[in-house]
Amino acid sequence: MSLSLAQRNQLRKRAAQEAAAAAPAALMEGATNYEVMLAKLQQDQFRLKQVQSTEGKAKLKAELLPEYVPYIEGVLSAGQGAQDDVLVTVMVWRFDASDFDGGLQIAEYVLRHQLVMPDRFNRTTGCLVAEEVATAALNAQKAGKRFPLETLTRTAELTDDQDMPDEARAKLVLASAREQLALVNEEAEKLNDEEIGQLQAGIALLQRAIKLHDKCGGKKDLERAERLLKKHASTAG
Repeated sequence: MSLSLAQRNQLRKRAAQEAAAAAPAALMEGATNYEVMLAKLQQDQFRLKQVQSTEGKAKLKAELLPEYVPYIEGVLSAGQGAQDDVLVTVMVWRFDASDFDGGLQIAEYVLRHQLVMPDRFNRTTGCLVAEEVATAALNAQKAGKRFPLETLTRTAELTDDQDMPDEARAKLVLASAREQLALVNEEAEKLNDEEIGQLQAGIALLQRAIKLHDKCGGKKDLERAERLLKKHASTAG
């Protein structure tokens, strides 16, 4: 579904008009552009089912996502919160394709209007958003890579009032703690006040993660961070 610039603009405008006309808590079913995009989504889901590799699926999603942009922009600009399966599915695809900022852009709207996930996802919307970001961050950290702390912070803020299992929230808190501690130079002879604050913040997050889920995997991180804080507190003294 390759669209010209003019067609993309028209789709964006029509999507905005239909989304604005659909009442909160209603369904987008029956709206012409929504039905067109839903049919496209079903076709793309069929294509994805033909791919066995998780990495391959993520790559295909990244290729497909730009085609949904005009529709998504239209809904986000004028939507009143009607249930929209295209919107929530594209949100998940953005996470799968590592477009976390794009996923959170949709998540903000979805959570504000309490849209629900299709049954196939088996999780509440808030839990899904928190776990998708947390799992990606923890996998990156396990591979020795960094993950944007601001993305984790924004995810925590968006899902703070969402009900989810403690184990799911613990993943997000643990990932945030590890990124916070990564800002501290453990090899430095002396830490400045900012680094001490980052170290203390990381410890507080680790303590919370462990309290939420005792087996979250943060105990060794906490022991190392507390030793480091004790060392530099002693040095400062």
